Amino acid sequence: MSVKETEYEYNREIVVRPVGRGAAAAKNSVNLSFGFPATELLPVEALNRAAAESLNPEGADALHYTGGKGVAQVQEWQLNRLRKFGIEAEAENYLAVYGAGQGIELAARVLLNPGDTVWTEAPSFFNALDAFRHAGAKTVGLRADKYGLDVDQVEKLLRSAEAAGAALPKLIYVIPNFQNPAGTTLPADRRQKLAALARTYHLFILEDDAYGELRYEGHDLPSVYSFAPERVIYLTTFSKTLGPGLRLGTVIAPLQVAERLRVLTLNSPPTPFTLEIVGCLLQTYDYDAQISRLRDCYRARRDFMAECLAAEFEEAVSLHVPEGGFFLWLSFKENVSALEIARLAKEQGVLVVPGEQFFAGNQAPAPFLRLCFSYSNEQEIARGVRALAAAYRLLIKG
Repeated sequence: MSVKETEYEYNREIVVRPVGRGAAAAKNSVNLSFGFPATELLPVEALNRAAAESLNPEGADALHYTGGKGVAQVQEWQLNRLRKFGIEAEAENYLAVYGAGQGIELAARVLLNPGDTVWTEAPSFFNALDAFRHAGAKTVGLRADKYGLDVDQVEKLLRSAEAAGAALPKLIYVIPNFQNPAGTTLPADRRQKLAALARTYHLFILEDDAYGELRYEGHDLPSVYSFAPERVIYLTTFSKTLGPGLRLGTVIAPLQVAERLRVLTLNSPPTPFTLEIVGCLLQTYDYDAQISRLRDCYRARRDFMAECLAAEFEEAVSLHVPEGGFFLWLSFKENVSALEIARLAKEQGVLVVPGEQFFAGNQAPAPFLRLCFSYSNEQEIARGVRALAAAYRLLIKG
């Protein structure tokens, strides 16, 4: 089996994607494209108190280039927290970054040269696809099943490429928990095997775990990093739990990779004052209670959106209901244009993201939409799904 038989190849043109805040909408539109947390659940008061405490006379160091004690506080807290995912790392493996997106970009810059190959799940997170393309890499998307990346297929492709003397991927990018956009969760045995393949073929895994804390069923699974810490770069973020405006993420990487990443962040580290505020917050804040609030809210919104979709679309669609995260991945059974549905849906008052966004330069193999259930309340979700169904009916009626 060759890579060509099982992949989608992405071209390298620069793409500006009109999603989230970049998507213009009427004033009263429902935005189901936002990959945002619920505004009302952000810890505004707790962060306000932490900010005030950070600006006391003894906290003036936070306003210097190197920051105050918050830098070390966040590092210590995060290294302890990540043990729940089997991550045992030292300070030299840790790097605070300006959101997990910067972590992806930095890893691409450090690990990739023009012409290198990256393998990803297909579909995959569009910002990551863009980062690899901007680094000059060729991105190959491997088809995934209901459990995520087919690691047996990855093994066959690696063996085939090695036997043919073809170039192996420099990097495999994977979102093992509640994948964006498909919502799949990679089983523990696939994680372990993927890590073993990284060791055998001397390649790196970029493990994006932005949603790992937001599990609504089941139990936490060990990270890919826990099985091969010398071959995995692990990313996580506070964006989904404390607020994306903090722009604070974490990288855990092998020592040599971490050192090179650190050099690249010398002129663009996270704001020291942000680290001071978050460090102060984490000393006393009940983070587990915050996670529990988020889980309860998002579980209910996920289930409500799935019910609304079933009622409005009946047998016309299928969807994957994830164990966690922010998104439902909707597949239309008829051969219709997801781009056209999204256009008509916008006219009806709801914004959604067509699946083509997640397959980079190639059209998705079936009409998909990604719907975010975390940001909108149930009334908005119901209105948005009704508008989406109205758009679909307009399309099929011609």
